Amino acid sequence: KSPIRQVQKAMEQISEALRVPGVKFSEVERSIRKSQGVLKDDKKRAAILADIPNPQRRGDASAKIDQIKQMLSDFEVIAEKKDKQQVPILQQDILKLVGEIEEDMVPGFPYDVPADYSNLPQLKGRATLELKMKLKDPAKRSLDYDNFTMTMVVDGYNAPVTAGNFVDLVKRKFYDGMEIQRSDGFVVQTGDPSGPSEGFIDPGTGEIRRIPFEVMVDKETVPTYEETLEDLGRPNDQPRLPFNAYGTMAMARSEFEPNSGSSQFFFLLRDSELTPTGSNLLDGRYAVFGYVTEGKDFLESLKVGDVIESVRVLGGDENLIRKADPPPPPPPPPAPAATEAAPAEEA
Repeated sequence: KSPIRQVQKAMEQISEALRVPGVKFSEVERSIRKSQGVLKDDKKRAAILADIPNPQRRGDASAKIDQIKQMLSDFEVIAEKKDKQQVPILQQDILKLVGEIEEDMVPGFPYDVPADYSNLPQLKGRATLELKMKLKDPAKRSLDYDNFTMTMVVDGYNAPVTAGNFVDLVKRKFYDGMEIQRSDGFVVQTGDPSGPSEGFIDPGTGEIRRIPFEVMVDKETVPTYEETLEDLGRPNDQPRLPFNAYGTMAMARSEFEPNSGSSQFFFLLRDSELTPTGSNLLDGRYAVFGYVTEGKDFLESLKVGDVIESVRVLGGDENLIRKADPPPPPPPPPAPAATEAAPAEEA
């Protein structure tokens, strides 16, 4: 087994520790030690780099290994302090870097997205995005700031259609200038455009673009589509992208129609103790596609009416696959020039 996959497995096992109310920190510490043991072994490090065919990416991977080693040292401190809110955040940060190293080992995307969704944007990898917010009446809310920035990572390896739809909308500037439309202490939600439409109107069809429900189950190699795990009788299966972190990003949809998602999405405002993986009502019922990695603490200050100034792609733009919009219709032919009548000849 590849050494980098040993690190991945150790980090993923932390999700089991997060299921226990209060977090089972002995298991977190064991996973940290396992990962450190792999990366401190020079032979295993060399084996990881040898699996990367591109020399330039090999150098990038070496730097990422050093970064993971430092993050594991920070993780030791967090585990020692029993900081249950930071555990899933750092876990996801490390898994993101591990995933990037694994991406460099594989030429191409690891599976085929069903052809039924070929007309939809797809993210064949990960992307990092930046969201800038402008707050309404911050002084009345006793806030000493009126704007902030968050960084988000969306995961096309585990949710290619859902993540692709989101990144496509970001590149269209769909969310720029849009207000927060729900903030109730449980989620912060936006994405409902003004006017009668409740989602994004696809220029190619003139209709709302709907995306299928999508979830990648742990230990499976392709996502499950169109039916929730509850509908399939698999409510205890563990998604690879669980609702176990404050700032989890997921698609909103109609309650009884899993394939009704379009442009509306939400941020979860609950930590792992309140929503342990596999033990909440969200996992496998709503499609997670990313996490806030920086600035998540600002989420709790958001209120209805606060404005998204902009969302932009910082990295991973090249992973987005989408069809070009149809060309605009040709302009109508110019009207014939009016001719002035000659004056009547005098008798």
